[in-house]
Amino acid sequence: MLNIRFATDFLLHRLSANTRHGVHSPFVYRLVDKVIYDFSDQKVYQPIEAARKKLLADDRSITVTDLGAGSHLNNNKTKQVSVIAKNALKSPRLAQLIYRLVADQQPKNIVELGTCLGITSLYLQQAAPEAKVYTLEGCPQTAAVAGEVFKQNGADNIEQIVGNFDDTLYPLLESTPKLDFIYVDGNHQKEATLRYFEWCLPRVHEGSLLIFDDIYWSQGMKEAWAQIKAHPDVTVTVDLFWIGLVYFKKGQVKEDFKIKF
Repeated sequence: MLNIRFATDFLLHRLSANTRHGVHSPFVYRLVDKVIYDFSDQKVYQPIEAARKKLLADDRSITVTDLGAGSHLNNNKTKQVSVIAKNALKSPRLAQLIYRLVADQQPKNIVELGTCLGITSLYLQQAAPEAKVYTLEGCPQTAAVAGEVFKQNGADNIEQIVGNFDDTLYPLLESTPKLDFIYVDGNHQKEATLRYFEWCLPRVHEGSLLIFDDIYWSQGMKEAWAQIKAHPDVTVTVDLFWIGLVYFKKGQVKEDFKIKF
């Protein structure tokens, strides 16, 4: 039933979404044309994908602590690293899109909720090497594997924070007066997603970008995305089905876009 609903949502999105040629906002047109649809190869991609390949061959078993909505694919408590890498890591296409969004914006700080095995974290770090990257993960053993990945790839400016997001995110936000780039990829539940969004709001600014992952994960996530889009502080949203982009540009006409990706 879940797969049927998800497939239906995907089909409806494809039927209603635009390419850059259906976009009349100069800001969003440039974003789509120069960033979202830039599929050219970048030199940083190969080393990170080599790290992914290594994880896909890692047959160690770890105990997974799941504090969020769980996985649609595999919800056992003991999992092989290779299975986690196959089912939970963002695809190269999506992870590289996130890389391009960061590279285009060049934020000074990046907050990631949901480290998983650290591949997307590497893309975030490589996109803005001078930025401070904070990555939050609820599962200690998953975070430990990610820590190995960071060390092996020389990602020294990634700071790991392990624990329940409800306990770890707010203290981090209190010590970060301005948020530049926030990627929310964990605890895919409506109430938690909206709570993290509200916590971030006092610290966003005109140049901030919030990305919410799996906005069609469940009915609750679809409702959370609808509420985020409707918030008066939000001016532009871009729905790419897999992720949703949220901007706070003052003076910009409030618009919501669906873009094929």
